[in-house]
Amino acid sequence: MKHFIVIDMQNDFVTGTLANAAAAATIPYIKEKLIEARKNGDNIIFTRDTHAENYMETMEGKYLPVKHCVKGTEGWEIVPELAELIDDDTLIIDKANFGYTAWDEYIKSGDEVTICGTVSEICVCSNALTIKAIGEVDVTVLEKGCSGLPGEGHAAAMKVMASCQCKIA
Repeated sequence: MKHFIVIDMQNDFVTGTLANAAAAATIPYIKEKLIEARKNGDNIIFTRDTHAENYMETMEGKYLPVKHCVKGTEGWEIVPELAELIDDDTLIIDKANFGYTAWDEYIKSGDEVTICGTVSEICVCSNALTIKAIGEVDVTVLEKGCSGLPGEGHAAAMKVMASCQCKIA
C-alpha cells in the first residue's frame, strides 16, 4: 500500500505563534503532490501536533516555552490551503510528541511512504525514522515539501534521514 503523509502543517507553524516563512513556501508544492497522491489512490494521512492547555508545564514546554497547537484552537488546525483537500477517507492523527509511535497500526512491511511537512529536523525526521523502523518500508522524503527552522537543521535532517535509508527526493 502507498501512503502520503503530511506532518504538522498547522497554522501555528506557518502563520501563528511559531510562524515560519519556509513552511508557508512549501504549501503549493505539498498541495500539488497531495493532489497527485490522491489521484494515484494513495492513503492520505495528516498529523497534527496536539497539546493541552497545560503545555507550558510539560517537558517540551520547558524546552520550547511557546504555547502552540493547543487542541481546538485555530493554531492547531491544518492550514486552509491543505485542509480543503481533506475528505472522509483522510486519516488525521493527533500526536502529543514529535514522533507518532503507533505508525505500525497503519503502515506495514512492504508499504511505500512519501512524507513531507514541518519541521524537518524535529517532527518530519522523528516520524520518518519511526516509520523506517517498522522494517521493509520504502520511505521517500520530499525535500522541497519540508521546511526547517532557520539555520542548518533542515540540511542536517535530510542527511540523517538519507543515512537511515530514506530516499530524499
